Amino acid sequence: MMRRRDGGLSDPEISLRLERVLGTTVRDCRGIGGQHGVRHCRVTLADGRTAFAKLAGAAGGSEAAGSEAARSEAAGSEAAGFEAAGFEAAGFEAEARGLLWLGEAGAVPVPEVLGWDEATLVISWVPEEAPAGQAAERFGRNLARLHAAGAAAFGAPWPGSIAGLPLPNDAGTSWPDWYATQRLLPYARRARDAGSLTSADVRLIEAVAARAGGLAGPAEPPSRIHGDCWSGNVLWSGGQGWLIDPAAHGGHRETDLAMLALFGAPFLDRIRACYEEVTPLAAGWRGRVPLHQLHPLLVHVCLFGTAYRASALDAARTALARLG
Repeated sequence: MMRRRDGGLSDPEISLRLERVLGTTVRDCRGIGGQHGVRHCRVTLADGRTAFAKLAGAAGGSEAAGSEAARSEAAGSEAAGFEAAGFEAAGFEAEARGLLWLGEAGAVPVPEVLGWDEATLVISWVPEEAPAGQAAERFGRNLARLHAAGAAAFGAPWPGSIAGLPLPNDAGTSWPDWYATQRLLPYARRARDAGSLTSADVRLIEAVAARAGGLAGPAEPPSRIHGDCWSGNVLWSGGQGWLIDPAAHGGHRETDLAMLALFGAPFLDRIRACYEEVTPLAAGWRGRVPLHQLHPLLVHVCLFGTAYRASALDAARTALARLG
């Protein structure tokens, strides 16, 4: 095993773990931040390739590394302070399988999965650049093609994870019923049990769940979606948008677009316009945005407590208001 004398590989356990997962020698490993109690590292392999590693249960500080450190910080902002004990071991498998599944569509580029185990995930390094209008347009078209690749059912054949929380993925054939039981109700009740939502709040979410069939718009087949497609999970590189950190599953295509809008993706209007060049959205999609945003807002309530309570309840009321 090669080791640098400048402190790059300061923890033998980390380097051994990486080499076991990758099946090759690690030349260097440097901390660049983290999220959800998981450490992020920039790894240099023996053949000179650079990789990005996530390590659960790896103590130690981080070394800022320009834009990549900023990326890690931004991606972690939605769950700052989340303890390592809360990270599900299934999270690395879900992310790895999700990247592989999204990549099979040959539509939106994703990092190559180099290896993983229950506490480690290593993917190829993607150099980051600033977003640009033409890249956003290309991303919109590619995202439409990704969704069109489809899925066997709503859900996924692996245990899911989102922001360090378990994500139910049981298969379903009706999106409104599946969204209610697999996305809305579990997080509303989790937030209630944590004291972040009241019983009355949960009844409001349950009302949305019960009426999801009337709120969801025209029935659509399962799309191949990212599942956590906020702006921080779109990495701009080489003139196009890459997808990272997925909660991938068969879902409703409007979910990814609503998530892009929730925290303000750059050039969103151009993304959406070029998406519709490939696959137009069903009539009334704007009115369904709050319905699709309700799940990620409930995830935020579970992570942050009452800070996102008002936003989640507003989305629920707005969704229900469409029924008059």
